[in-house]
Amino acid sequence: MPQSRVSRRRNKRKLRKRVYVITPILILFLSVIGYAISLYIKADTVFTASHVEDTRDGGKSDLREEVVDPKEDNVSILFIGVDSSQKRGYNDSARSDALILATLNKEDKSVKMVSIPRDSLVYIPEVGYETKINHAHAYGGPEATIGTVENLFGIPVDYYVRVNFEAFIDIVNALGGINVDVPFEMWEQNSQDIKGAIHLLPGEQKLDGEKALAFARSRMYDNDIERGKRQQEVIKAIVKKGISLGSVFKYGEVIEAVGENMTTNLTFDEMKSFISYGLDGGNLSIESSSLEGYDYQPADAYYWKLDEAALEAKKLELKQHLEVE
Repeated sequence: MPQSRVSRRRNKRKLRKRVYVITPILILFLSVIGYAISLYIKADTVFTASHVEDTRDGGKSDLREEVVDPKEDNVSILFIGVDSSQKRGYNDSARSDALILATLNKEDKSVKMVSIPRDSLVYIPEVGYETKINHAHAYGGPEATIGTVENLFGIPVDYYVRVNFEAFIDIVNALGGINVDVPFEMWEQNSQDIKGAIHLLPGEQKLDGEKALAFARSRMYDNDIERGKRQQEVIKAIVKKGISLGSVFKYGEVIEAVGENMTTNLTFDEMKSFISYGLDGGNLSIESSSLEGYDYQPADAYYWKLDEAALEAKKLELKQHLEVE
């Protein structure tokens, strides 16, 4: 009998120890689940509000026979950066300040990004003549810009994401800053157009939102090609920081920052399908490039004249990556 009581006491002590160990794990597990659910609900709400219907015939590119499914198909996304801040009166018909075309290959889990210089001289179907590509957005918004890019590359543009540059500030700040390599000393204006407000020294460093935007927008020291490279570097830095474990609990702020400054024809379900690109053991490949050309200045207007041979090579490269005829 005494032994039985001793045995029962031992069993109780063991049970208490197990409870002490399991309870914190259970609380942590439930907290993570709860956070994930709240994030999902927030993302659904915010990104659904950012969605606009695709006004193209059949809800697809004219260069597609069928509507694509990003869960199964290779797709392309056109990122349109506009500078329609409060300072500029939130002008929806503003010229685009940055254009990046991305093709995504589902099987390879690879992305090719091509920066299109804003002063590129191209044919704009919306108006029927050649001018700077950044005028397309002012003539007809995302639809006219998509039509221009499709005509330029001869590939379908399945989706677009139009982002106000103010989003860069909010997203970078929400992530706690990003690391970039500043090539030389810069004095730049800030988001309120105050000249010389941003001072960057050369070297690798962490930038907050205002500094990251100034870095991405700078064009007075070189040209649009280098500017496009800086914009791609900022995007890569945001992606790298965003998929890091330390950023998990900042996703709520990032979602709000993106949603408030974005319009897109992507649905929330379509956005979710791109998660698979970042879940392949960290092997996501992002290759960036720009369109080669040269300065061209007839009369008083400046253009970036695209190199025809280089353009044809880039068109073939994107077609092969997207696997379209």
